[in-house]
Amino acid sequence: MTTEPDPRRVVVIGAGPGLGAAVARRFAREGFSVVLVARRAEALEELAAQLRSAGAEVEVAVADAADADGFRAALEAVARRTPAGVVVYNVGLVAADQLLASSPRYLLDALAVDVVGAVSAAQVFTPAMRGAGAGTLLVTGGGPGLVPDPEHASLTLGKSALRSAVTVLHDQLAPEGVHVASVTVVGVIAPGTDLDPDLLAERYWALHTEPAGAWSTDVVVRGS
Repeated sequence: MTTEPDPRRVVVIGAGPGLGAAVARRFAREGFSVVLVARRAEALEELAAQLRSAGAEVEVAVADAADADGFRAALEAVARRTPAGVVVYNVGLVAADQLLASSPRYLLDALAVDVVGAVSAAQVFTPAMRGAGAGTLLVTGGGPGLVPDPEHASLTLGKSALRSAVTVLHDQLAPEGVHVASVTVVGVIAPGTDLDPDLLAERYWALHTEPAGAWSTDVVVRGS
């Protein structure tokens, strides 16, 4: 999977109705073609129709990060069909849970969603970017990655690991022209607030357009 990526194509993984949709709209406004990836086909098609009505070129792919092997296979199919210059991983399992009350299987499944899926996306999409010497991989972090939350234990583990993974990938791939960074959202995403999806989407666009040599690793956005 080393076909040269299209620098005007974005893959949005976790293209739900909130932040994922806002990121897709933001890049589409800049003339990007969009590939939407999520686990529910109906929601994907609804968002795709909205984007197409605004003039965007859109493809969709169904994939569930909780199924690590199936998710990897779905991403590989997307990468073969539509190599992209920008990939956004906006997936997370937000659930009230505690370490002492969570089974090992549950925690493993949560980590598959919160961090392993992002690493899989990096493994699948960045080889073509590295070959081209250009590309962007952005992920959505969360407040528990900064301050552990005992009432959201699995998310704390996942977002903490994701933050470390982004740092490692940033340091490894920046010399090859690939920008890896995260937007860490601290608080509840909601329209009309400081964490409005459309406002947050601007942070993803800003990271993508940062000049080489001045690349950020993480942008923290806090709600009021």
